[in-house]
Amino acid sequence: MKKVVHLSNLDRTDTWLKYRAGLCEGCIATCCTMPAEVKLADLVRMEVVDAFEAEAEPAKQIARRLDKAGVIEHFNFKTSTFTLARRANGDCVFLDAKSRRCTIYDKRPNTCRNHPQVGPRPGYCAYRMK
Repeated sequence: MKKVVHLSNLDRTDTWLKYRAGLCEGCIATCCTMPAEVKLADLVRMEVVDAFEAEAEPAKQIARRLDKAGVIEHFNFKTSTFTLARRANGDCVFLDAKSRRCTIYDKRPNTCRNHPQVGPRPGYCAYRMK
């Protein structure tokens, strides 16, 4: 019997699979190569910003610190949205390169918690087989 290998293209949402329970178990965490936009509350939950700093410091100043620390790659001043940093290969900095699992899973941002219900193609994911 021939084995079928699914190769989705991150940039072509028409190649994405309809999400179903358990799909993540056989995936190489393709979603963790997408830009992840987060809010200040997410960064507090992730423990990269402490609650006092979030209340006392302007978001712009926090963004500068997190950019220097390699935690974010962009800050949108209009929406106060931070984009998490990615490695040269596109992986989120919080993705373990070997296991392909999130190192902050219990503290992950809402963007990740709500994927794939929200995103470029709600209900679908850029599944790529391990």
